[in-house]
Amino acid sequence: MEVHISLDGTGDRTERIYRQLQDAIIDGRLRPGERLPPTRELAERLSVSRSTVSGAYDRLIAEGFVVGRVGAGTFVSRDAERTPRRRSAPPGTAVRPRAVWESVRPFPALSGVGARYDFRVGMPDVSIFPLDVWRRLLNRELTRTGIGRGEYVGPSGQPVLTEAIARHIGVSRSVRAAGSDVLVTNGAQQALDLIGRVLVEPGDTVAVEEPGYPAARQLFRTHGARVVGVPVDTEGLDVTRLPPSARLIYTTPSHQFPMGMSMSLGRRTALLEWAEAHGAVIIEDDYDAEFRFAHRPLEPLQSLDRSGRVVYVGTFAKTMLPALRMGFLVAPASLRKALRMAKQLADWHSDPTSQRALARFINDGEFARHVRRANRIYAVRHAKLMSTLGSEAADLLDVLPSVAGLHVCARVRESRRLDLGPAIAAAEARGVRVIRLADYCEDPPVPDGLVLGYGMITEDRVVPGLEELIACLRAASHFPARQGGYR
Repeated sequence: MEVHISLDGTGDRTERIYRQLQDAIIDGRLRPGERLPPTRELAERLSVSRSTVSGAYDRLIAEGFVVGRVGAGTFVSRDAERTPRRRSAPPGTAVRPRAVWESVRPFPALSGVGARYDFRVGMPDVSIFPLDVWRRLLNRELTRTGIGRGEYVGPSGQPVLTEAIARHIGVSRSVRAAGSDVLVTNGAQQALDLIGRVLVEPGDTVAVEEPGYPAARQLFRTHGARVVGVPVDTEGLDVTRLPPSARLIYTTPSHQFPMGMSMSLGRRTALLEWAEAHGAVIIEDDYDAEFRFAHRPLEPLQSLDRSGRVVYVGTFAKTMLPALRMGFLVAPASLRKALRMAKQLADWHSDPTSQRALARFINDGEFARHVRRANRIYAVRHAKLMSTLGSEAADLLDVLPSVAGLHVCARVRESRRLDLGPAIAAAEARGVRVIRLADYCEDPPVPDGLVLGYGMITEDRVVPGLEELIACLRAASHFPARQGGYR
């Protein structure tokens, strides 16, 4: 490995070579077993005598940092692995981030390692994804012809993909869009970030659902917005509670996150009218609309919009894999140029190879086949979860109606005294990973509850996992187990 050594300035050169090599070993930049440059080669590179370099190497050998092997060279000693590591960078307290970053919290439940019963939210089942098909499509693009000259490309996305996305959401969701209306992003999160960059001025009011998606709330806050939570009820976002100063409204109307209800048609109409009257923009996050187990979904806000105030955001994280980081937005014409520039300034463009592979995945019908198969599998898990909670935990939990997506929400019945903290900790000790409703709330919810995902848990584990969870809930609430066990 080539080691950077600077001899600028004055002082003993042997000492300076020794110190810089020692620092590289102690910091871990030079790892045990790695070969140092030959003394003659390093001397030529530094324009010093070979004896100057040899003196530094001899001292390192004498102190046990490196070992010399006759005919092979000089190597970092294995004993150096036990040397205490120095900080990778100065601690520095003089330079601080903006105050808002002190309040940004990690997202809940990103890790489910070690969980036998994984009820995490927002995670699809990797075993369902047709990895062999995806690998074949990627390999087809990873050729000299596919890559071409490997240059930077336009920020909007590969035209073959934007056209495919426009057709897909037009057929499956009635979204009115042409390929030129679509901008490809690195997941829905980047889409939200680009919208914030383009629309949010410091001090602007942004309305979000409460409870709602924490990453959206925190993101807009880092853009300098005053973020206001707006309650949701059985019809979705309560339009009458919107702050009059709201410049931007973030909502999940198809499958409210995390409560699970769909926004009623009347409420959608009212929201569009409110946005027009107050000069606001609506972000419609349609994050998992492809998975639906009953009823046809209501029209998206975007297709009902007649004044160009809705930015539609979608993602392939739930239908495919979160790791692919593939999302998109459809914006009114008045915002497209600015959003493209924001994308270019953020990261220039998304990976063109994956984009072309995804376009083939959609155009060849593989995406539709995958979604149909996944829908059938998730429908079974959804039914088992709803049935078990309804029959075995009805006295503890009020399960909210849900006919779509990859999670359900269950609130603690107001008549019950149930401390969820100890119950969740006990469940985790038994290998059950669940998320608390409070994790998605700015203020403590009353009553609190659980948000249970079924994307990551196989059909055969749903009922046993719920049995463990319900037992922990009963222990925490001091209610006896039901007679006759679980059905």
